[in-house]
Amino acid sequence: MPIMKMACVSCLSITLSLASFFNYASQSGSRAPHEIIAAAPADAWRAVDNEQVLKIELATGSVYIELNAQLAPEHVKNIKNLVREKFYDGLSIYRFVEGFVAQGGDQGETKKLSKAKRAVDAEFFYTSKNRLPITSLKMIDGYAPVTGFLDGFAVAQSADGKNTWQTHCPGIFAMARGNEINSGGTEFYITLAPVRYLDRNITVFGRVLHGMEHVNRLMRTPRPDEDFNVITHARILGDISAIDKTQFAVFDTDHTEFQALIQARKSRPEAWFVERPNYADVCSITIPTRIITGG
Repeated sequence: MPIMKMACVSCLSITLSLASFFNYASQSGSRAPHEIIAAAPADAWRAVDNEQVLKIELATGSVYIELNAQLAPEHVKNIKNLVREKFYDGLSIYRFVEGFVAQGGDQGETKKLSKAKRAVDAEFFYTSKNRLPITSLKMIDGYAPVTGFLDGFAVAQSADGKNTWQTHCPGIFAMARGNEINSGGTEFYITLAPVRYLDRNITVFGRVLHGMEHVNRLMRTPRPDEDFNVITHARILGDISAIDKTQFAVFDTDHTEFQALIQARKSRPEAWFVERPNYADVCSITIPTRIITGG
């Protein structure tokens, strides 16, 4: 695909009116996060497979989600079946809890299913025979023995590295459930803030790549004579390449430059900082994402 334009998008970034802050050179000579991202070589970026990207079209705009087939393969398989059956078309984001989640799906269970399932066995964590290699933060975490990154997703692990799960950072994509562990299958949610206490209680199987601002603009409560947060349609990006040629690239979390980015997020070398914590938790390090627009 010919590259026409590359734009860096920073989903979930915090804007602090620090225009001058980013222009300051580091007093220590260490590179600031924005310098690392800007100078990263081509091999520091991973092209996202559009077969693993879910596009949800809302009245407020398009939301693109990378699905995590490695850690939750059955949930990814089922959501693809649901989307290809056009299950979500015309449904809604029916629950919006400020600072918590936006939840959508078939609240009244009115839609019929074909190949897809209404309930999928829980995939709270992925169990491997050997330790899954992750880019570890090497920091104390209150919710898990080990935290870090795996193929562009914020994750946590058991001490032996054989159980790995995606963490509830802002913008993750997960499957809601009832009290029954295996009751989730159609009702998804997107987190609006870190809610790590939900880790390993619900299956997390993706993260928002782009469009979180459209989620945040959804109506909080129904309004008279207005449709409430309708999902116009949901599609797998690879299925609609003829009409949507968006291609994403994310910072390769296995690359040495990502390790440098982690260190910069910990040490905060920018001259603006007075107090430098030398600490970062797994949800405070956002993964840089680029949109590549092709012709």
